[in-house]
Amino acid sequence: MIELWPEGVPGLLPDAPPERIEDERIYNVSVATLTAFPAKTPDARRAAVVVCPGGAYVRLAVTKEGSDVTRFLNSLGVSAFVLKYRVAPYRYPAALRDVLRAVRFLRANAVELGIDPARIGVFGSSAGGHLAASAATVFDSPEGKTGAVLDAVSARPDFVALLYPVITMSDPFAHKGSREALLGTNPSKELLRTASLELHVTRETPPVFIVHTAEDQSVPVENSLAFYAALRKAGVPAEMHIYEKGPHGFGMKPDLGTTSEWPRRFADWLKSRALIAQ
Repeated sequence: MIELWPEGVPGLLPDAPPERIEDERIYNVSVATLTAFPAKTPDARRAAVVVCPGGAYVRLAVTKEGSDVTRFLNSLGVSAFVLKYRVAPYRYPAALRDVLRAVRFLRANAVELGIDPARIGVFGSSAGGHLAASAATVFDSPEGKTGAVLDAVSARPDFVALLYPVITMSDPFAHKGSREALLGTNPSKELLRTASLELHVTRETPPVFIVHTAEDQSVPVENSLAFYAALRKAGVPAEMHIYEKGPHGFGMKPDLGTTSEWPRRFADWLKSRALIAQ
Protein backbone atom coordinates (compact mmCIF):
# COMPACT_ATOMS: atom_id res chain seq x y z
CA MET A 1 0.00 0.00 0.00
CA ILE A 2 1.39 3.38 -1.04
CA GLU A 3 0.40 6.57 0.75
CA LEU A 4 -0.02 9.26 -1.90
CA TRP A 5 0.51 12.33 0.27
CA PRO A 6 3.42 11.54 2.61
CA GLU A 7 4.15 15.26 2.87
CA GLY A 8 0.64 15.85 4.23
CA VAL A 9 -2.84 15.57 2.71
CA PRO A 10 -3.74 18.82 0.93
CA GLY A 11 -6.93 20.31 2.33
CA LEU A 12 -7.14 17.78 5.16
CA LEU A 13 -10.38 18.24 7.11
CA PRO A 14 -9.57 18.20 10.83
CA ASP A 15 -13.14 17.28 11.78
CA ALA A 16 -13.69 14.54 9.17
CA PRO A 17 -15.21 11.35 10.60
CA PRO A 18 -12.97 8.27 10.85
CA GLU A 19 -12.65 5.93 7.90
CA ARG A 20 -14.85 2.83 8.12
CA ILE A 21 -15.69 -0.28 6.09
CA GLU A 22 -19.26 -1.49 5.71
CA ASP A 23 -20.63 -4.11 3.26
CA GLU A 24 -17.28 -4.23 1.42
CA ARG A 25 -17.40 -0.47 0.88
CA ILE A 26 -15.09 2.17 2.32
CA TYR A 27 -16.55 5.39 3.75
CA ASN A 28 -15.00 8.65 5.02
CA VAL A 29 -11.68 8.37 3.20
CA SER A 30 -9.29 11.15 4.25
CA VAL A 31 -5.92 9.58 3.36
CA ALA A 32 -5.60 8.55 -0.29
CA THR A 33 -3.59 5.42 -1.04
CA LEU A 34 -2.68 3.11 -3.91
CA THR A 35 -2.77 -0.64 -3.30
CA ALA A 36 -0.47 -2.41 -5.75
CA PHE A 37 -1.36 -5.64 -7.51
CA PRO A 38 1.67 -6.26 -9.77
CA ALA A 39 1.23 -8.59 -12.71
CA LYS A 40 3.33 -11.74 -12.48
CA THR A 41 4.86 -11.58 -15.93
CA PRO A 42 8.49 -11.41 -17.05
CA ASP A 43 7.87 -8.15 -18.93
CA ALA A 44 9.59 -5.43 -16.91
CA ARG A 45 7.88 -2.64 -18.86
CA ARG A 46 4.29 -3.76 -18.63
CA ALA A 47 1.24 -1.52 -18.70
CA ALA A 48 -0.24 -0.28 -15.43
CA VAL A 49 -3.75 0.88 -14.55
CA VAL A 50 -5.03 3.06 -11.73
CA VAL A 51 -8.39 1.51 -10.74
CA CYS A 52 -11.02 3.94 -9.41
CA PRO A 53 -13.99 2.14 -7.77
CA GLY A 54 -17.40 3.75 -7.84
CA GLY A 55 -19.70 4.78 -5.02
CA ALA A 56 -21.24 8.17 -5.85
CA TYR A 57 -18.34 10.05 -4.22
CA VAL A 58 -19.79 8.85 -0.89
CA ARG A 59 -18.17 5.39 -0.62
CA LEU A 60 -15.84 3.12 -2.58
CA ALA A 61 -17.04 -0.27 -3.85
CA VAL A 62 -13.59 -1.81 -3.50
CA THR A 63 -14.58 -5.44 -4.19
CA LYS A 64 -17.01 -5.30 -7.12
CA GLU A 65 -15.26 -2.43 -8.88
CA GLY A 66 -11.82 -2.84 -7.38
CA SER A 67 -10.37 -6.26 -6.64
CA ASP A 68 -12.49 -8.02 -9.29
CA VAL A 69 -11.07 -5.66 -11.90
CA THR A 70 -7.51 -6.06 -10.65
CA ARG A 71 -7.66 -9.84 -11.05
CA PHE A 72 -8.80 -9.42 -14.63
CA LEU A 73 -6.09 -6.87 -15.41
CA ASN A 74 -3.43 -9.10 -13.83
CA SER A 75 -4.60 -11.97 -16.05
CA LEU A 76 -3.77 -9.77 -19.05
CA GLY A 77 -0.28 -9.02 -17.73
CA VAL A 78 -1.28 -5.53 -16.55
CA SER A 79 -0.24 -4.26 -13.11
CA ALA A 80 -3.18 -2.75 -11.23
CA PHE A 81 -3.15 -0.09 -8.54
CA VAL A 82 -6.45 0.40 -6.69
CA LEU A 83 -6.94 4.03 -5.74
CA LYS A 84 -8.56 4.78 -2.41
CA TYR A 85 -9.51 8.37 -3.13
CA ARG A 86 -11.19 10.95 -0.95
CA VAL A 87 -14.98 10.94 -0.82
CA ALA A 88 -17.59 12.82 1.24
CA PRO A 89 -17.27 14.90 3.32
CA TYR A 90 -14.48 15.95 0.91
CA ARG A 91 -15.58 17.78 -2.21
CA TYR A 92 -14.05 18.93 -5.47
CA PRO A 93 -11.10 18.99 -6.15
CA ALA A 94 -9.89 16.51 -3.48
CA ALA A 95 -10.52 13.34 -5.50
CA LEU A 96 -9.15 14.97 -8.67
CA ARG A 97 -5.92 15.73 -6.85
CA ASP A 98 -5.75 12.13 -5.65
CA VAL A 99 -6.11 10.53 -9.08
CA LEU A 100 -3.67 12.94 -10.74
CA ARG A 101 -1.14 12.36 -7.93
CA ALA A 102 -1.57 8.60 -8.53
CA VAL A 103 -0.71 8.91 -12.23
CA ARG A 104 2.22 11.19 -11.46
CA PHE A 105 3.51 8.81 -8.80
CA LEU A 106 3.41 5.79 -11.10
CA ARG A 107 5.11 7.66 -13.91
CA ALA A 108 7.82 9.06 -11.64
CA ASN A 109 8.49 5.64 -10.09
CA ALA A 110 7.99 3.47 -13.18
CA VAL A 111 11.46 1.90 -13.11
CA GLU A 112 11.15 0.80 -9.48
CA LEU A 113 7.63 -0.50 -10.09
CA GLY A 114 8.56 -2.37 -13.25
CA ILE A 115 6.01 -0.59 -15.43
CA ASP A 116 6.16 1.39 -18.66
CA PRO A 117 5.81 5.14 -18.01
CA ALA A 118 4.21 5.47 -21.46
CA ARG A 119 1.54 2.82 -20.74
CA ILE A 120 -0.22 4.15 -17.68
CA GLY A 121 -4.01 4.04 -17.80
CA VAL A 122 -6.94 4.85 -15.54
CA PHE A 123 -10.02 2.61 -15.19
CA GLY A 124 -13.13 3.95 -13.46
CA SER A 125 -16.63 2.70 -12.70
CA SER A 126 -19.67 4.93 -12.09
CA ALA A 127 -18.45 7.91 -10.01
CA GLY A 128 -15.00 6.37 -10.35
CA GLY A 129 -15.63 6.71 -14.09
CA HIS A 130 -16.16 10.42 -13.56
CA LEU A 131 -12.81 10.54 -11.79
CA ALA A 132 -11.10 8.57 -14.57
CA ALA A 133 -12.69 10.82 -17.20
CA SER A 134 -11.47 13.82 -15.18
CA ALA A 135 -7.94 12.47 -15.45
CA ALA A 136 -8.47 12.12 -19.21
CA THR A 137 -9.69 15.68 -19.72
CA VAL A 138 -8.40 18.03 -17.00
CA PHE A 139 -5.08 16.36 -16.23
CA ASP A 140 -3.30 19.72 -16.40
CA SER A 141 -5.89 21.63 -14.36
CA PRO A 142 -4.52 24.09 -11.78
CA GLU A 143 -7.01 22.61 -9.28
CA GLY A 144 -5.23 19.28 -9.64
CA LYS A 145 -1.89 20.67 -8.48
CA THR A 146 -0.71 21.43 -4.95
CA GLY A 147 2.73 22.97 -5.46
CA ALA A 148 4.48 19.65 -4.80
CA VAL A 149 7.59 18.57 -6.73
CA LEU A 150 5.57 15.81 -8.40
CA ASP A 151 3.39 18.44 -10.09
CA ALA A 152 6.16 18.69 -12.68
CA VAL A 153 5.46 15.10 -13.79
CA SER A 154 2.77 14.65 -16.45
CA ALA A 155 -0.57 13.46 -15.03
CA ARG A 156 -2.02 12.67 -18.47
CA PRO A 157 -3.00 9.00 -18.67
CA ASP A 158 -1.99 7.12 -21.81
CA PHE A 159 -5.42 5.47 -22.02
CA VAL A 160 -8.68 5.45 -20.06
CA ALA A 161 -11.49 2.91 -19.62
CA LEU A 162 -14.93 3.86 -18.32
CA LEU A 163 -17.59 1.48 -17.00
CA TYR A 164 -21.10 3.05 -16.77
CA PRO A 165 -19.45 6.40 -15.97
CA VAL A 166 -20.89 9.53 -14.46
CA ILE A 167 -19.91 12.29 -16.92
CA THR A 168 -22.19 15.30 -16.79
CA MET A 169 -23.25 17.33 -13.78
CA SER A 170 -26.05 19.07 -15.69
CA ASP A 171 -29.71 18.06 -15.73
CA PRO A 172 -31.51 16.04 -16.93
CA PHE A 173 -28.85 13.30 -17.12
CA ALA A 174 -26.71 14.07 -14.06
CA HIS A 175 -26.40 11.47 -11.31
CA LYS A 176 -27.72 13.63 -8.52
CA GLY A 177 -26.10 11.70 -5.68
CA SER A 178 -22.63 12.04 -7.16
CA ARG A 179 -23.23 15.69 -7.96
CA GLU A 180 -24.31 16.57 -4.44
CA ALA A 181 -21.46 14.65 -2.79
CA LEU A 182 -18.85 16.17 -5.09
CA LEU A 183 -20.13 19.72 -5.54
CA GLY A 184 -22.59 20.36 -2.70
CA THR A 185 -26.31 21.00 -2.66
CA ASN A 186 -26.26 24.28 -4.57
CA PRO A 187 -23.26 24.38 -6.92
CA SER A 188 -22.67 27.43 -9.09
CA LYS A 189 -23.09 27.27 -12.86
CA GLU A 190 -19.32 27.64 -13.16
CA LEU A 191 -18.69 24.64 -10.89
CA LEU A 192 -21.27 22.54 -12.76
CA ARG A 193 -19.47 23.35 -15.99
CA THR A 194 -16.07 22.59 -14.48
CA ALA A 195 -17.20 19.10 -13.44
CA SER A 196 -19.21 18.28 -16.60
CA LEU A 197 -16.51 16.42 -18.46
CA GLU A 198 -18.16 16.27 -21.87
CA LEU A 199 -17.32 19.98 -22.05
CA HIS A 200 -13.58 19.49 -21.51
CA VAL A 201 -12.57 16.96 -24.14
CA THR A 202 -9.73 18.15 -26.39
CA ARG A 203 -7.47 16.52 -28.93
CA GLU A 204 -5.02 15.99 -26.05
CA THR A 205 -7.47 13.61 -24.34
CA PRO A 206 -6.04 10.07 -24.46
CA PRO A 207 -7.79 7.12 -26.17
CA VAL A 208 -10.93 5.99 -24.33
CA PHE A 209 -12.87 2.72 -24.01
CA ILE A 210 -16.48 3.01 -22.76
CA VAL A 211 -19.09 0.47 -21.60
CA HIS A 212 -22.69 1.24 -20.60
CA THR A 213 -26.16 -0.32 -20.80
CA ALA A 214 -29.44 1.11 -22.02
CA GLU A 215 -31.18 -0.28 -18.92
CA ASP A 216 -29.06 1.71 -16.47
CA GLN A 217 -31.53 3.44 -14.14
CA SER A 218 -28.93 5.15 -11.95
CA VAL A 219 -26.51 6.78 -14.38
CA PRO A 220 -28.31 7.34 -17.70
CA VAL A 221 -26.55 6.02 -20.78
CA GLU A 222 -26.68 9.58 -22.15
CA ASN A 223 -23.60 10.25 -19.99
CA SER A 224 -21.52 7.91 -22.11
CA LEU A 225 -23.18 9.01 -25.34
CA ALA A 226 -22.33 12.66 -24.64
CA PHE A 227 -18.72 11.83 -23.79
CA TYR A 228 -18.30 9.68 -26.88
CA ALA A 229 -19.76 12.44 -29.08
CA ALA A 230 -17.27 14.91 -27.59
CA LEU A 231 -14.40 12.47 -28.20
CA ARG A 232 -15.48 12.04 -31.80
CA LYS A 233 -15.72 15.79 -32.33
CA ALA A 234 -12.20 16.28 -30.95
CA GLY A 235 -10.76 13.45 -33.04
CA VAL A 236 -9.83 11.33 -30.01
CA PRO A 237 -9.63 7.55 -30.64
CA ALA A 238 -12.54 5.93 -28.81
CA GLU A 239 -14.49 2.71 -28.69
CA MET A 240 -17.90 2.42 -27.04
CA HIS A 241 -20.07 -0.60 -26.30
CA ILE A 242 -23.71 0.06 -25.42
CA TYR A 243 -25.50 -3.10 -24.34
CA GLU A 244 -29.24 -3.54 -24.10
CA LYS A 245 -29.36 -5.49 -20.84
CA GLY A 246 -27.82 -4.93 -17.46
CA PRO A 247 -28.42 -2.80 -14.37
CA HIS A 248 -26.09 -0.16 -13.04
CA GLY A 249 -23.13 -1.53 -11.12
CA PHE A 250 -22.87 -4.93 -12.81
CA GLY A 251 -19.08 -4.90 -12.70
CA MET A 252 -17.74 -8.22 -13.93
CA LYS A 253 -20.95 -10.16 -13.25
CA PRO A 254 -20.90 -13.26 -15.49
CA ASP A 255 -24.59 -13.97 -16.20
CA LEU A 256 -25.78 -10.96 -18.20
CA GLY A 257 -25.57 -12.41 -21.71
CA THR A 258 -23.64 -10.30 -24.19
CA THR A 259 -23.13 -7.57 -21.57
CA SER A 260 -20.82 -9.91 -19.67
CA GLU A 261 -18.54 -10.06 -22.71
CA TRP A 262 -17.28 -6.50 -22.20
CA PRO A 263 -14.02 -7.61 -20.51
CA ARG A 264 -13.10 -9.54 -23.66
CA ARG A 265 -13.84 -6.50 -25.78
CA PHE A 266 -11.67 -4.43 -23.45
CA ALA A 267 -8.83 -6.94 -23.78
CA ASP A 268 -9.18 -6.81 -27.59
CA TRP A 269 -9.01 -3.01 -27.45
CA LEU A 270 -5.87 -3.07 -25.32
CA LYS A 271 -4.26 -5.47 -27.78
CA SER A 272 -5.29 -3.33 -30.76
CA ARG A 273 -3.52 -0.35 -29.20
CA ALA A 274 -0.40 -2.41 -28.41
CA LEU A 275 -0.92 -1.83 -24.68
CA ILE A 276 -0.71 -5.57 -23.95
CA ALA A 277 0.74 -8.51 -25.85
CA GLN A 278 -1.25 -10.11 -28.63
